Amino acid sequence: MTTSKTASFYLTETVSIPNASASGTRVQAELDIGGLVNIASSEALAIESVDFILQVGSDFAGPISQSLAGDGSVNGQLTDQNPGSLFVRADDNNLIASMHLDVDQGNNVGTSTQDFYPDNFGKLSESFFAVNDTLYLVGGIDANAAADNLFLTVRVKARIAKLSKQDWMALAIQSTANSD
Repeated sequence: MTTSKTASFYLTETVSIPNASASGTRVQAELDIGGLVNIASSEALAIESVDFILQVGSDFAGPISQSLAGDGSVNGQLTDQNPGSLFVRADDNNLIASMHLDVDQGNNVGTSTQDFYPDNFGKLSESFFAVNDTLYLVGGIDANAAADNLFLTVRVKARIAKLSKQDWMALAIQSTANSD
């Protein structure tokens, strides 16, 4: 049986994609959760929801048309194994959440029509349980170039949960059994 050890709290991390970055640029940041996960007492980070926030420009308020030099996309993923600043396929066991934003630069329109990955997991028993020491945020662009500085922030709503020894071990095995 899974029990909550804490109330919900938030973790955030940001990757910065600099102005003039080329298409295919990927930037990675790490969220250290080692102090929140405890092997000896079978405690894991129960991720309840994940939000991605894209901000444009040095004042963080630029329009979407200012983000890329032409039509393209901005993407982000949160994983619990190090993807080496690459994106992982949707069937990867380590993918926690993802985002995709198509940018129609000429019409100043951004749409997220390709990525409907459920980033709200629900109650404690439906949470994504992370048992590794680190979460990895990867952000990137696919367009001619970044027209201004882009800041992709992930906001993770989580709590500490105590799992049975069997459940904790099953999660540890699953997190290392990638579905390449």
